[in-house]
Amino acid sequence: MENDKHEVIVVDNYFTGSKDNLKKWIGHPRFELIRHDVTEPLLVEVDQIYHLACPASPIFYKYNPVKTIKTNVIGTLNMLGLAKRVGARILLTSTSEVYGDPLQHPQTEEYWGNVNPIGVRSCYDEGKRVAETLMFDYHRQHGLEIRIARIFNTYGPRMNIDDGRVVSNFIAQAIRGEPLTVQSPGTQTRSFCYVSDMVDGLIRLMEGENTGPINMGNPGEFTMMELAETVKELINPDVPVKIVENTPDDPRQRKPDITKANELLGWKPKVVLRDGLPLMEEDFRERLEQLNPNQGFAQDLKPVAYVGSIDSCESAVSHKRHVKTIAVPGFGLSFVRIGTCCDLWTLFHSDRL
Repeated sequence: MENDKHEVIVVDNYFTGSKDNLKKWIGHPRFELIRHDVTEPLLVEVDQIYHLACPASPIFYKYNPVKTIKTNVIGTLNMLGLAKRVGARILLTSTSEVYGDPLQHPQTEEYWGNVNPIGVRSCYDEGKRVAETLMFDYHRQHGLEIRIARIFNTYGPRMNIDDGRVVSNFIAQAIRGEPLTVQSPGTQTRSFCYVSDMVDGLIRLMEGENTGPINMGNPGEFTMMELAETVKELINPDVPVKIVENTPDDPRQRKPDITKANELLGWKPKVVLRDGLPLMEEDFRERLEQLNPNQGFAQDLKPVAYVGSIDSCESAVSHKRHVKTIAVPGFGLSFVRIGTCCDLWTLFHSDRL
């Protein structure tokens, strides 16, 4: 959007998204915002499609699991149908959840996963697995140009506050002076990738010649207790840590093997957790103060999801050719990107974010 060689269309149904994250671009002559749910057909003319549709927070995909499945299956079919009609290249943001509770560590793209097909998380895990299947079936049967990224935990500014994911929960709790709620036993691990690194990886994948799937995440691995202690140290050393009951099918460990991303795309994350958390804290403090300026924090906030949405689209930077792209994030959202290259700054709130 900062270069006259591309246009951007964002499609969102606002289930997890917010217009505030796009207010910088509303009214721009080469930017278009459409309120639409990807479970319904979409008719636009584009060259590239970033399909990021689906809530990534367990709070939201468990709240309406049938809608989550529809977004992953019907929404993906609609985006593939659009790509087929207009001859567009399509990128699916899949997830590390396709690996389930992995028996292989770290996880490579060749690992088929260990997923409960009937659990409370299955609407998301199995939904994304079906979405990947549909992508490859369209590729094999119709010759569609596809790209698949398996996104691991991603964080950054403009994530929704209290969306139920661990980084945003801890930061909001620390700012408010509330106990950091660690789900038991606290030894489960995750790897956290800062959003600017993730955006760079997605663009490289879209513009490159590799179909994927390709893991995208930061291989730095932390237990939940280690993350809580880091947030305490950086934001509020006085808050206590509270162990709470865990949710069913919570993976015990998660760490991406990013060998393929490094070798095929020349990509690896640059921002370490200790550098990324303060940037997110600054954004959260500002928004919490706006919500409740008298107390400096917000009360009774309704949780909203972040990752996988283009809510955080900050700017698009130019490449060498003019491309129309559509981006559809959120619950029924796909990123129909119009433009050659979008710097979807804080794009994922995945997984969503």
